[in-house]
Amino acid sequence: MTQAKISLRSLLALITLAIVAAVCFSLGQWQLSRAAQREAILEQINAGRELSPLALTAQTHIANLTPWRRVHASGHWLNEFTVLMANRNHAGRPGYWVVTPFALHSNQAVLVLRGWVARPIGAGQTLPELNADTGTQAIEGNLLSHIPRLFELWSFGSANVSSPIKQAGWQGQHPPPELQNLSIQDAQAATGLKLLPVVMQQTSVDRLPNGMPLVQDWAAPQTDADKNRGYALQWFIFALIAAGAWLVVAWKAWQRRRNFASSLHFKE
Repeated sequence: MTQAKISLRSLLALITLAIVAAVCFSLGQWQLSRAAQREAILEQINAGRELSPLALTAQTHIANLTPWRRVHASGHWLNEFTVLMANRNHAGRPGYWVVTPFALHSNQAVLVLRGWVARPIGAGQTLPELNADTGTQAIEGNLLSHIPRLFELWSFGSANVSSPIKQAGWQGQHPPPELQNLSIQDAQAATGLKLLPVVMQQTSVDRLPNGMPLVQDWAAPQTDADKNRGYALQWFIFALIAAGAWLVVAWKAWQRRRNFASSLHFKE
């Protein structure tokens, strides 16, 4: 007896709806994981800010280097190792973060995000002199676990691709070399300095030789987990809609097959 087969149109619809439901469900789970990450960041920020200010020295124990903890340090700037983090915008204006190691003692130093400076736009415009004051200085700031990163294409490339810091080098030139991202490990390898495993985000005023202060309006990480939960709920609803549509198509295909079989039985 000839048996009814599911139509190609119904089959394609079932496959498409199954894929849509699976993708939407996965995106919902991803948004929930993002919400959990943001909650963890918020807890880390609150925990660090609740700690008493720390005097940062070469002898500071690594256990005390809690991200977002307020710190103060005394030492001198290593201006020859200044570097610019490119594509850091502020208030809609393109610019750079100025990063300079701060020597705490001998060969021990910490990378410092000193502040933001606008990128020169237009003919004849140049960056101002970026050297920090010489001699012993006292600075204040907050600890970060790393310099916030931007997306970069070579992140998905071969592991043998040379690090951008090694390509640019640090030679004390003006303007300093520009980089998209910089890890503490790369900075340590390029400079030969022994760097603390944290970065200081400076909050004390840092004036350039021309008297202009660097902008230190640091943006806090996104910690609105409720927004991600809202997105997750939307994706889960889309997944339910796709799953419901899949059941409707499957039911109709089954009904057509049953009706076809019944008609053949009646003819017999």
